[in-house]
Amino acid sequence: MNRMMLKFWNDEQGQDLIEYTLLLAFVALASATLFIGAGRSVTGIWSVTNSRLVAANTSAS
Repeated sequence: MNRMMLKFWNDEQGQDLIEYTLLLAFVALASATLFIGAGRSVTGIWSVTNSRLVAANTSAS
């Protein structure tokens, strides 16, 4: 029984898969954070652009 537990404890097969999965999860969370921030910036840009277009349209009429 002890030998089997020691063999299980020392087995490193599959360790790379776990490390790559954690790395992929980190990259996905970082990407999601960046996309949310970029979405807010784009919303702000569109709001300013829309306001200026409405003002230009009003003054041209």
